[in-house]
Order: sequence, then C-alpha cells, then structure tokens
Amino acid sequence: MIGLPLVATWTERVYSHTLYGLADGSALAFFQFANPKDQQEFKTDINSTPVRHIAFKVEAEAQEAMRERVTAAGHAETNAHVVDHGYCVSLYVTGPNGLILEFAVDHPDVEKIDAERRATAHADLARWLAGDHTSNNRWRT
Repeated sequence: MIGLPLVATWTERVYSHTLYGLADGSALAFFQFANPKDQQEFKTDINSTPVRHIAFKVEAEAQEAMRERVTAAGHAETNAHVVDHGYCVSLYVTGPNGLILEFAVDHPDVEKIDAERRATAHADLARWLAGDHTSNNRWRT
C-alpha cells in the first residue's frame, strides 16, 4: 500500500521477515509470527505515542498515491492521517506491526527554511534547554 517494492521474504518455521526496498538500497523490514502469542510477545509497543516513528521524504504525487491506496484498502480511518506541520505535510501510516511511518512532502521554500534552521539550530536548542519553549515554527498555521 505504501508503494515500496517487496524485495525479499525470508520465512522460518516461526516467523516471516519481509523487506521493502528504499531508493538508496536499504530496506524497511516487517516481521509476522505464525503463532499469535509470539506476535503479541514481539509486537512493537510504540502505538502509545506518535512521537516514535520513522520518517521518509517523498514527493507530493507519491504521498497522494499512498493515501489513495490506504483509503481504497479500508485502512484510512484507523491507520492513516495527514498533518500539516507548516514546513512539511506528513502522511502517517501505521504498519502491521504497529510501527508508525511518516511520509513527508517538503514546503515549497524548503531550501530557505532549511538554511534558517541550520543557522539557528544550536541557539534554538540552548534556548529550549534554558526553559524558553516558544515556537520557532512560523510556517505552521
């Protein structure tokens, strides 16, 4: 559904390990266990927070195609949502093992935004650690 090619499936007696290819040659891996008890024991326990996730940069067309496939498969209501962060628009999809994947489309002014954040990264972190928690995201509406 997310449009990554299945590049390998390794099956053992107790589990299946699938790998989905990324453009740089690396892969995103998912496991499925034959015994439901084992699946529960090894389930990725990260659903309690959307903060734990893996993010990928994608083009708008790829993100829209993913959203359409997830919706067509009937998973949009419970396993996918879109958030406009201002500096990017993200589609969050929850995988079969509970892993949250983010597919982000950059703002049209990404180069300017990136330059600003790089220039102030250390000062922004120091300000935050000192207790000043005001937002520096002027792109979020």
